[in-house]
Amino acid sequence: MSGVPEPNDRSGAVAEPGRPTLRIRPLIEADLGQVTAIEEVCFATPWSERTFRNLLRRRDAVLLSAVCEEERIAGYAAVWFVGREAELGDLAVAPNDRRHGIGGELVDAVLREARTRGVVRIFLEVREGNRSAQGLYRSRGFEIVGRRRGYYAGPREDALVMRRLLVR
Repeated sequence: MSGVPEPNDRSGAVAEPGRPTLRIRPLIEADLGQVTAIEEVCFATPWSERTFRNLLRRRDAVLLSAVCEEERIAGYAAVWFVGREAELGDLAVAPNDRRHGIGGELVDAVLREARTRGVVRIFLEVREGNRSAQGLYRSRGFEIVGRRRGYYAGPREDALVMRRLLVR
């Protein structure tokens, strides 16, 4: 056993000894305070609450929350769709909730949503120095297909463009 929680096929929840049950569900406005708090801890240039609120209004975007007991948000993801392609624009897990499979559950939920929409390719950008995020994405079938020089500020760093093909 790797220590990664196993999904419960009937409820979509994740259980792990000593950890609360986790559900992946659509992000709602009531989540925004917790989501932006996580965003500010995780990113040098965080998205604002207004950005998340605007994405919630878009029909081409899906935002997901990873919710623990008592509606505590442990992580979230934002993806948008253009034709048969998608962009995973944001994904974060609260620092105290990392290494319990939550990021993987969020990516899996994004991939399921993409498949239901007939997406054939999904892209994302990740900091070149963020090895743990790259490992997560590789574990879900993403591969590096490009680089955006100086994409990130604070500190300035290249982005690696990763892609996952959903139809071969």
